[in-house]
Amino acid sequence: MRIDKFLSNAGIASRSEIKRFFKDKRITINDTLVIQSKTQIDPNRDIIKVDNKIIKYKPYYYFVLNKPQGYVSANEDDRYPTVMDFFTNLHIKGLTHVGRLDKDTTGVLLITNDGKLGHFLISPKSNVKKIYSLIVDKELNEAIVKKFKDGIVLENKERCKPSKLTIVNKKQATLELTEGKYHQVKRMMRSVGYEVTSLNRIQFAFLTLKNLKPGEYYELNDQEINELNKYLR
Repeated sequence: MRIDKFLSNAGIASRSEIKRFFKDKRITINDTLVIQSKTQIDPNRDIIKVDNKIIKYKPYYYFVLNKPQGYVSANEDDRYPTVMDFFTNLHIKGLTHVGRLDKDTTGVLLITNDGKLGHFLISPKSNVKKIYSLIVDKELNEAIVKKFKDGIVLENKERCKPSKLTIVNKKQATLELTEGKYHQVKRMMRSVGYEVTSLNRIQFAFLTLKNLKPGEYYELNDQEINELNKYLR
């Protein structure tokens, strides 16, 4: 692999910035200065340093973002800021969001450049658990809990899989489901006579927000990545 491609994949800077690194003599291979961007390396054996800091080879990156309100789940948008705006400084090729949260929905959103895993996690076959905290426009009735357990029928006569609705207080509930239909939570609640006024995804698979503030993110550790990859087995 070319060293400039390795550094680009590592997400340390933009390609133009990396070119300047070579000119400024900031890069070494096995503690030997290198100024040719085309130099070939073995990322599994060679020790690459920028400003004397070791750069490790990682083909895939995984992050959990606490998506704020007002951001759309897209790589680019002409009207609104996107969830990917929080990651532009990383310069990681292929980084994108896994699934979508509505513009006014907040919470856990997985961001990765692992396309195979990302596509599988949003596939109906994956049965990935999603938990939402929601607030509705009027007092909740305990009778609707059974309707969710039996499987809500949407306005287009489509039946959802059984899900678990737990009433927290008069207007607040949590909803656990394993599907990802378009505007599903809002449509499910509307089918039983409620409008969702606030929606926050608090869990995706086993991933949670931890202590993230809106707009903040954390990178998954090796144990979390291995746990996610179990969905592919």
